[in-house]
Amino acid sequence: MGYSRAVVDGDWVHVSGTTGYDYASMTIAEDVVAQTEQTFRNIAAALQQAGCSLDDVVRVHYYLTEPAWFERIAPVCGRHFATARPAATALVCRLIDPKMKIEIEVTARRRT
Repeated sequence: MGYSRAVVDGDWVHVSGTTGYDYASMTIAEDVVAQTEQTFRNIAAALQQAGCSLDDVVRVHYYLTEPAWFERIAPVCGRHFATARPAATALVCRLIDPKMKIEIEVTARRRT
């Protein structure tokens, strides 16, 4: 199965659902807050390669495996999106790997 971490379409950058895996070591923390921090590092790296940053995000989807975790991750999300303040949706669902507690996908618009 193939996919792209991010796709650039004109000024738009669509970043695929991203989890808290540290891609260098292929490890994942147990704590949802630590996973969320790593997820944002992974997304920021993809956005940087596409010529933008978290400040350019206009839409975000959060996928959590437990509804109670949103309260724990909200401050992390607020810190990373303090400037962008994107439209957001949060869903509770099961993820492919039971180690994953959160997945985040974003859409950004590159500044011209």
